[in-house]
Amino acid sequence: MTTSKAPAAYDTDVLVVGSGPAGGSTALLLATYGIRTLLVTKYGWLANTPRAHITNQRTMEVLRDLGVESEALALGSPSHLMGDTVLCTALTGQEIGRIRSWGTGPASATEYASKSPSQMIDLPQTYLEPILVSNAAARGAKVRFDTEFLDFTQDEDGVTARLRDRVRGDEFTVRARYLVGADGGRSTIAEQLGLPFDGRTAKAGSMNIVFKADLARYCSHRPSVLYWVLRPGAETGGIGMGLVRMVRPWNEWLLVWGYDIEQPPPEVTEEEARRIVRDLVGDPDLPVEITSTSLWTVNHTYAKAYSSGRVFCAGDAVHRHPPSNGLGSNTSIQDAYNLAWKLAMVVRGEAGPSLLDSYTAERAPVGRQIVDRANLSRDQFGPIFDVLGVGAGSDEQAIAEGLAALGSRTSEGAKKRRLLEEAIQLKNYEFNAHGVEMNQRYDSTAVLPDDSPAEVWVQDQELVHRPTTRPGAKLPHAWLVGSEGERVSTLDVVGKGVFAVLTGLSGHVWEAAASASRDELGVPLRFVRVGDGNSRDAYGEWSRVSEIGEEGVLLVRPDGHVAWRRADAPDSEAAARDELLGALRRILGR
Repeated sequence: MTTSKAPAAYDTDVLVVGSGPAGGSTALLLATYGIRTLLVTKYGWLANTPRAHITNQRTMEVLRDLGVESEALALGSPSHLMGDTVLCTALTGQEIGRIRSWGTGPASATEYASKSPSQMIDLPQTYLEPILVSNAAARGAKVRFDTEFLDFTQDEDGVTARLRDRVRGDEFTVRARYLVGADGGRSTIAEQLGLPFDGRTAKAGSMNIVFKADLARYCSHRPSVLYWVLRPGAETGGIGMGLVRMVRPWNEWLLVWGYDIEQPPPEVTEEEARRIVRDLVGDPDLPVEITSTSLWTVNHTYAKAYSSGRVFCAGDAVHRHPPSNGLGSNTSIQDAYNLAWKLAMVVRGEAGPSLLDSYTAERAPVGRQIVDRANLSRDQFGPIFDVLGVGAGSDEQAIAEGLAALGSRTSEGAKKRRLLEEAIQLKNYEFNAHGVEMNQRYDSTAVLPDDSPAEVWVQDQELVHRPTTRPGAKLPHAWLVGSEGERVSTLDVVGKGVFAVLTGLSGHVWEAAASASRDELGVPLRFVRVGDGNSRDAYGEWSRVSEIGEEGVLLVRPDGHVAWRRADAPDSEAAARDELLGALRRILGR
């Protein structure tokens, strides 16, 4: 263990820089796990614009495990208000098509609901961050606003960070066992750490315009988070589409518009912002209150390593991409979910430092996948423009001619309509990418593969979530029945910061093995017997998805991913003890 210095030599166990989704969730997780945590941010408060918003099922499962899912549900817009993504020439103009999104279509709704106890919601960052940070503080994390990170030095025993109090103006240092850089897409910590990046920055320029306007008459009959407005040629350097995004139905909005990255950044006055809003809505007299404007660039970059020594990075610090697919805050929170339990166990002396090496091994491939996917989704508007015969340099006449050709009652019109349908269906890879959201498979020293054959994907790996208990995958959701007759998800009986040993009624040898392993290693270990009075498989769902016999066992990590499994039971309690203890030792670097 890394304990060469007395605890008094450290001001905190973990210093977290940044209060966004990655930093806030890291602090909340560590505080929940009982780790001394200091979160600092250079800002005076939390998010002042609703940048990230789509909150997918996997992230809701994390919030569920943390006991704050109900707060998110109370503040987020529910899925039935999210899903009619509209393609149009303006909110008052001609509709080109609609896409059932975020699992709200008749077929996908069943698929989504059957795979998780949690529902997807729309939770703007202005509401998400206070949930994370306030609960972190309530559970013991220290939070400092107006505190700017300057630089750090690290040695084999810890990290010393130099900070500035932006109110008083003085500098001071904090000594921590570990440092987590969750300081966003311009991460100072990732730069100072020298993390290796691949990809391209500043592919295109975009502006956000946050505004208030009553658009209920244009939207409530087709409720959606996203209204895409066809405007090829009207913006230079964008994708030919403007986006009117619901923040709160139906009077708070965020509009996204492109600008030419090759030219100096535009100055977006309130008058110009109001003009753009009215143009995309299609109502020249619309009363509009502009709340804020900001510029940002489209990036396609990802880190190939997430840490060096005792310093780790998470969130936008290591994966930078457009908001397509709504993956940003979700991936950031899931980075934290992967890292926090490992830091906690190492700080407490329950695991060796080698466990922390699995963070990059498991999360860097996910980061690369979502960066590539988000950028590809952005580019996949192209086929829609191709069908309509519009593109760069097109004017309103060209758009009108393209739409007229699409509506033609001729064989050519029929062909165009078929091609448009195919082009719109391609956007399912952005708006219904359930597999991208839920199919993560970890491959690291913190996962012990079994001898099962390689996984075969019968359905599209990006579109459809395939539950499995193979090591590296997250534990499948199945409804059980608890002691009071209430429904309990399999996800509810694992997690909470500890490993779980999960077996069936016939797996009696694993209870003694779990108890012996707990005593031997001094590691909290929950024993779960599916089939007893606390977790009955009343619907038979678990038996259909467990992929092990009733006497078999799953070792489930604190983040809900399967670390090790055995389909049956050995001949004796001693053999079961040796196998389980050996698996835990290997995973924990003991």
